[in-house]
Amino acid sequence: MADNLSEALKTLKLSSAGASDSVEGCLDCLLKALAHNNVETSEKIQQMGVLATMSALLSVQNSCTPKVANIIAEVAKNEFMRSPCVEAGLIPPLVQLLNCKDQEILLQTGRALGNICYDSHSLQAQLISMGVIPTLVRLLGVHSQNTPLTEMCLIAFGNLAELESSKEQFASTNIAEELVRLFRKQAEHEKKEMIFEVLAPLAENDVIKLQLVDAGLVECLLEVVAQTVNSEREEDAAQLKTASDLMVLLLLGDESMQKLFEGGKGSVFQRVLSWVPSNNHQLQLAGALAIANFARNDGNCIHMVDTGIVQKLLELLDRHVEEGNVTVQHAALSALRNLAIPVVNKSKMLLAGVSDVVLKFLKSEMPPVQFKLLGTLRMLIDTQADAAEQLGTNVKLVERLAEWCEAKDHAGVMGESNRLLSALIRHSKSKEVVRTVIQAGGVKHLVLMATSEHMIMQNEALVALGLIAALHLDCAEKDFVSFSLVKVLHKLLTEEHSAPEIKYNSMILICSIMGSEPLHKEVQSLAFIDVVSSLRSHENKTVSHQASLTEQRLTAQS
Repeated sequence: MADNLSEALKTLKLSSAGASDSVEGCLDCLLKALAHNNVETSEKIQQMGVLATMSALLSVQNSCTPKVANIIAEVAKNEFMRSPCVEAGLIPPLVQLLNCKDQEILLQTGRALGNICYDSHSLQAQLISMGVIPTLVRLLGVHSQNTPLTEMCLIAFGNLAELESSKEQFASTNIAEELVRLFRKQAEHEKKEMIFEVLAPLAENDVIKLQLVDAGLVECLLEVVAQTVNSEREEDAAQLKTASDLMVLLLLGDESMQKLFEGGKGSVFQRVLSWVPSNNHQLQLAGALAIANFARNDGNCIHMVDTGIVQKLLELLDRHVEEGNVTVQHAALSALRNLAIPVVNKSKMLLAGVSDVVLKFLKSEMPPVQFKLLGTLRMLIDTQADAAEQLGTNVKLVERLAEWCEAKDHAGVMGESNRLLSALIRHSKSKEVVRTVIQAGGVKHLVLMATSEHMIMQNEALVALGLIAALHLDCAEKDFVSFSLVKVLHKLLTEEHSAPEIKYNSMILICSIMGSEPLHKEVQSLAFIDVVSSLRSHENKTVSHQASLTEQRLTAQS
């Protein structure tokens, strides 16, 4: 075979672009040799410089063309051959061949391009810029009866869809209709799986999300769920997960979500709601995530709370206090947090017992659950004084917050704990809550929070500290001294980049702590009067006015 191969390579190298029996015989010989030993044959092809001849052979379409494309596809299975294929200029003539009508040529050309560009984002981007996406989408429509060709297109889409630059081109084609049409025809699990692998990356694009919804993908997904939900087969469970995950992904687009919500009357919305009480964890998860996605504007949230969705979520959470499926807990808490954003929903949700159920997860050691639990409680008590007082005097909760304020490995949990601690004080304005926070060691965390890099957190901390000083200065005095509150305030007032609100609330706090002898002494020793005096000329009128008042107070008590 080695002699035959060498002869064939020599003949090919000398041949012109035209088809002849001798050229076709040589190509057959190469294909046979590649089937026998691909690596060795590929090396010989490269050594003999035959790849350049392949480019010439591709330039004229004839009976040899599918064989040439097949040889390139086989050769390009080897990583070491991909760059030589590019250098030999094979990509442009192959891309050109995607416009032909011969199905065998199309199949081998697609394979060749796929193998050359395999795992190379730069080459795939080159194909995109050469316009292969609209061409391949058109091929999928024209040749949907040809299974190998269809699969070749799907593999290509799967690879190209990973690139962000492809999304705009895909969105300008009818890819959504073609994929949904193809999906409807498939009975086999593997074929559906192939289409899913293309749909998932494409559905990350909001324009394509809407196109897929318009093309009827949602109905297909609901059908898959209905067919697989009671099955114990592993492949059905995988398909159920893929279909429900994709459903949730479609709801991440504002337009596609609103279209499916249909004012809360949409059949899709109702079907997804029915997943929440199901016994299937995957469906419970998808149902809760879908509610969280529907709950992205006030109108939807208000409608959902009024139609009893909170109860469904609370029942779901109750089922997972002991079962403890973390992803379901996280999803249900996310949904409740979003639903609690509109002011009109807060009292209704508190009345429904949301805070009691959420508090059952205080013992959770899972940071994602802790994070959502904290966010949900913070949303619920916003502007709700009674609820803030009730929760703020819950010793177990406040102690847990003080503990989580130390969670340095989980910045999100630490930040949310600080913010909830502050919120309990700010919204309740209660002496009892302040006492509970001081006894749990919360002052230290609020002083530290005042030095946060986030202005909103600094501000929340300063307002809470101001209320502590106003309501319970004698009880907080020791902690204020121990954790250097006065030094922190001095720094906030002297730093140029401190926001006007920060300077204003810092001065309010200074006035509030002047009734304490040790704190008063610290204020005097740090020459606060000079710092405050310099702020009287501040461009912000509120700050300059407060500076005058604070200066008068400091002067009167000096």
